This record gives sequence, C-alpha cells and structure tokens, in this order.
Amino acid sequence: MTDEPLYRRDPEAWQEHLAEGNAKQARKRVGADAILRDHQGRILLVEPDYKPDWDLPGGMIEANEPPIDGLIRELKEELNLELTSRQLTLACVDWVAPHGPWDDSLMFIFDAGQLEPAQISRLRPDSDELKRYAFLEPDEARERLRPYVWLRLEAALKAVDSQTVAYLHDGLPRLS
Repeated sequence: MTDEPLYRRDPEAWQEHLAEGNAKQARKRVGADAILRDHQGRILLVEPDYKPDWDLPGGMIEANEPPIDGLIRELKEELNLELTSRQLTLACVDWVAPHGPWDDSLMFIFDAGQLEPAQISRLRPDSDELKRYAFLEPDEARERLRPYVWLRLEAALKAVDSQTVAYLHDGLPRLS
C-alpha cells in the first residue's frame, strides 16, 4: 500500500482537488488604464461622474477577462475609441495594498501612443460614466489626479521613455 494521495492516480479526484484549491485561493481586483496622447504629447484624462477626481481612461476588468482585453472594452464603452492589442504596450503594473473597504488589487497601465486626429474627433464620452475628457500637459495632469494615480502614471511614462515596464507597490518602484 502506498501513501500516495488518491488524486495523483484518479483524474476526477485530481479535478476535485484543483477546484477545492481554486475556491480557497485569493481573488484580486484588476484594473487597466491607457496612456493616450494627442499630437502635442498631452495626456488624455477623463472626469468620471462617480468619483471626485480625474483619472486615466480605462477601468476595472471583469472576471476571467485578460487585462488588455478589458482595457480595449473599457475604451470602446467609455470613449468610443477602438484599439487593438497590437496598439498597446505594457508600461506599468502596480500592486495596490488593501485600503478602506477594498482588498488588494493589480493595476495595469498600457501605452497606446499618439492618437490620430480622426480618432480624437470620434471620441464620445459615455454620459453614464464620464462628464468629459481633456488632453493635459503632465503638470496639469498631476494637479487633477489623485496622488497615487499620478505616481503610477509618472512611473509608467518613465518606463515608456526607457522602453521598460515599471513594477510598483502602491505607486512606488519595487524592483531596482
């Protein structure tokens, strides 16, 4: 007789074992935002109607949805902007510690580069979520964003310039 667990020889028991482990694993909220610029290099920010501060375009990812696909969906829903994954480059991943009623989360920022004038002319903020949008210089963006969002954006912009990816914990660099 062997002490080997039954699930190692029984595929059905193995699947039950995996399902039990999956049910106990932590779940994380995930969000994805985009850096979008106009021909002057200004950054697109949006003013949501459900929170007091401006933000980067994007939003929360749905269950079992890849972050890049969720961002593409959010940009279409919120701004009528159609992008493909080939137009997006990962710039930043930020682990956000639990705060207030929220558990921890992972926040992604993708760089989408410069929008064409035709794309900008088709931008339409979703009136159910956004009051308006604006292209802003970095100093103006810093004034309108929550401090931790600005830290994340600033790190992402530096990563884009250096063709790297920033890894942050609460907006601060974690890897050297």
